[in-house]
Amino acid sequence: MRPFLRKIRPYGIGIIIGLILAGGIAAAQMEFDLSRILPFEANRLWLMKQARSLLETYHVNGDEAREEDKLFYGAVKGMVSAWGDPYSRFVDPEEIKEEEIEMQGEYGGLGIYIGQRDGRTLVISPIEGTPADRAGLKPQDEIVKVNDKVVVGWQINDVVKLLRGDPGTKVTILVRREGEDQLLDFELVREIIQIKSVRYEKIDDLGYVRIAQFTQRTAQEMEEALSELLSVQGMVLDLRNDPGGLLSAAIEVSDMFLEGGLIVGMRGRVREANEEYYAKSGLLYDGPVIALINEGSASASEIVAGALRDNGRAILVGTKSFGKGSVQTLFHLPDESGLFITIARYYTPAGTEIDKVGLQPDITVEGEMVKEREKDLQLQRAISELRERIASKEALVAR
Repeated sequence: MRPFLRKIRPYGIGIIIGLILAGGIAAAQMEFDLSRILPFEANRLWLMKQARSLLETYHVNGDEAREEDKLFYGAVKGMVSAWGDPYSRFVDPEEIKEEEIEMQGEYGGLGIYIGQRDGRTLVISPIEGTPADRAGLKPQDEIVKVNDKVVVGWQINDVVKLLRGDPGTKVTILVRREGEDQLLDFELVREIIQIKSVRYEKIDDLGYVRIAQFTQRTAQEMEEALSELLSVQGMVLDLRNDPGGLLSAAIEVSDMFLEGGLIVGMRGRVREANEEYYAKSGLLYDGPVIALINEGSASASEIVAGALRDNGRAILVGTKSFGKGSVQTLFHLPDESGLFITIARYYTPAGTEIDKVGLQPDITVEGEMVKEREKDLQLQRAISELRERIASKEALVAR
């Protein structure tokens, strides 16, 4: 026996040292052994349990109490993040309440809508009249740092959490802007953001309707606006810096301008995600329409712009839109958390898919959306084009 013991002792010592100093190696060996007797799924769950055990044992803060929900939700968020889609995301019960409040049109924050592309967090658009708007943040600004945290590569949900907060509190944002050599520094004060979805006015004999975002109230507010503008000869529908919102609101608004026809189609993996939405007969406004778009027009606003153009109801003026052409559905989970999943990409009535591409306007006009109407080059061009269409229609009738 002694020769055998002399042979095995070094290996035994090595195993003991390995277990003490390199738990990860031991765990890997155990996983290999268990893979022969455990089904694949059970093996993965065991691996997660071992990872947690190692953290609690060896991490310098391993003796601190951990919230079970926080650990579990963090694991789920990590799994969803690994899917590689910035718009598919898990939200815990508290976060889902915030999402619902936002869709109702009021929340605490800066008034800024963000999206992700190629690992970058981009400003889709600031909301008119909010701290973000007054500070001068612009569509396509890349958010690099929030307070003392560099957010490059972060999940969009985590960036949103940093941006939101109690009214009156300050937040500092560093952004990278195309054409600028250095990062731009913005210090903002959070406010209660109350979103007025639709704003309208008369410009002489023309109507002007601005949709800031598609919320639960948009359709009702749009009906009210159109009822006040029925007598106008033409309408400018301003969708600039509109980051989108609810698909249902976009369909309802499009229907108000259309006498039948396809509004938007969806293409996904499952049958339920392959849908086409059509306008009903009857419309609320039948006059000529010019729709304004820019790089801050995304998602639901792109659906409306594409539907009106492809059905011959509007021409698009401005610059290329953002290009967020995917549809997310919220799946409610038993613990009141939720999972937003990209179930489809949408296409316009002409069959155009715009995801990561955007809508090209019929008439390109460079410029920014500004409060002084006379200095707004895009708006002035839209008004000019609208008057030409009205004049052409009147001339045709006269013949």
